[in-house]
Amino acid sequence: MLHTEGPLLTVDVDARETRTEDIDDVLADYIGGRGVGTRLAHDRIPFDVDPFDAENRVYFTTGPMQASTMSFTGRMNCTSVSPLTNGLLSSNAGGFMSRNFADTGYAAVEITGESDELLVLHVTDESIEFEPVPDLAGATVPETVSYLDEEHDIGADQTAVVGPAGENLVRFASIMTSEERAFGRGGLGAVLGSKNVKAVTFEGDSAPDIDIPSSQMEIHREAATDDHIMKRQGTVAVMDLANEMDGLPSYYFSERHFDGADGINGSAVEEKKYKKGTCSACAFACKLPTKDEERGVETEGPEFEVAMAFGSNSGVDDIVDVMKSNELCDRYGLDAISAGNTVAAYLASEDEFGNTDLIHETVEKIATREGIGDDLAEGIARVHDDLGVEDWTVKGLDFAAHEGRVLHGQGLSYAVANRGADHMYAVFYSQEYPLVEEDDAYPPSGFEGKPQRLIEKENQMAVNDSGVVCKFSRDYMTPERYEMLFGADFEDLLAVGDRIVRLERHFNNQRGFDRDDDELPYEDQLPGFEDALEEYYDRRGWTGDGVVPSEKVPA
Repeated sequence: MLHTEGPLLTVDVDARETRTEDIDDVLADYIGGRGVGTRLAHDRIPFDVDPFDAENRVYFTTGPMQASTMSFTGRMNCTSVSPLTNGLLSSNAGGFMSRNFADTGYAAVEITGESDELLVLHVTDESIEFEPVPDLAGATVPETVSYLDEEHDIGADQTAVVGPAGENLVRFASIMTSEERAFGRGGLGAVLGSKNVKAVTFEGDSAPDIDIPSSQMEIHREAATDDHIMKRQGTVAVMDLANEMDGLPSYYFSERHFDGADGINGSAVEEKKYKKGTCSACAFACKLPTKDEERGVETEGPEFEVAMAFGSNSGVDDIVDVMKSNELCDRYGLDAISAGNTVAAYLASEDEFGNTDLIHETVEKIATREGIGDDLAEGIARVHDDLGVEDWTVKGLDFAAHEGRVLHGQGLSYAVANRGADHMYAVFYSQEYPLVEEDDAYPPSGFEGKPQRLIEKENQMAVNDSGVVCKFSRDYMTPERYEMLFGADFEDLLAVGDRIVRLERHFNNQRGFDRDDDELPYEDQLPGFEDALEEYYDRRGWTGDGVVPSEKVPA
């Protein structure tokens, strides 16, 4: 089975010490990326660790496909215990850093300890440098990237940067790379911030020699020549369909249709797009560099999730206002989905939907923990009672845009996902929208056949995150192509994904997670939900309480 190669580098920012060790057995069993990060975290992070404790660890990992020149491979993984969900969580980012990371020759980089001063870590194939950077305290992401460029000739594509939100331990702070790409969900930027690490840079010329089948170019060619709407509008292309199905979360999840969708939909974004945007080696080019010269706004996006969170869910129908929110989140290092939904909760409490000045002001206050921002920085699950609004989260993670009250399989996926209410954990929504090919489609409502398919999709996406292969390759990555690329039977690859999901679940079980955490705020609106949940557990071989039995924990 194809897997990444190289040692584990451990960086202790407290002792200013580093060491390397062989992890070939882990690489062989877990491929790379999320799989390797999960196995290492499961075995090396104490089950009872506080996310902000020095003993929590952050793992940067990438996979064997970063040795290819194939589209959909410009991504990498970050794993830690999340300060937002309090569980083990992996986050995935695109851009251009993955190949710079691979050039260091390390299969995984582990950061532990807590520095007594603000640091930039410079990781190369020749040395590890601990650079004190007290003058960067409070610096934005662009300011930090500019410093690294001017002082070290290190480009944005070599960097993983924490903004003010991470330094201030905002529980949904992101780690930014290529300046506008994010390890977004779950607040891993706050974990780096708790370690007093402002940025990590990667550079070298020691990428492992991994033999990728030449037939990878079939996928690359199709990605380049396919006339796909995402090349023009990104993921926001689905907004009109979601709205037509009464499946677009609006006004802090109180409604499912937004009359102002025309102002923030795919066409609105496409009008503001001024050039192509992509990730490393990818010909699909689905990113959205946008700008509005009249109002002085330039950003990348928004994608569908952000257009929902800062648009329909906040009562905003102007795409430039949403672009401004997106720009602020990138500048300060915030997960734009969680930031938008949290702001929407605040707007609901104040009866201020659509107040864009208040929205932008509140984003800045969250990043700096000023005033009401200090409370909102804790996330919806911790602040909803004080705001007097409902808790629209699963395991502390707020919902993505694909509406589980309409797409019932996606609702089940939100409930059971180890990350919480995240749409990319299984990408099950792709099975339920009417645009899906007939042979693969499920009706949006009901659960027949969905628990088994959900398990397959969770396992498959864990393989993608370990490869590392973008989730948007789904129209091109057939089982036969997985087998061709990874040199293994598709069922054996799915078994790797199953082990990853079990390890995540077992780690979280040890932290007290069980069936009570696999709940939805609207499950009473989904007839058959409890039966589907029980079927999911049974097919996974877990207990009726959602716990992995000891004999099922991967050795």
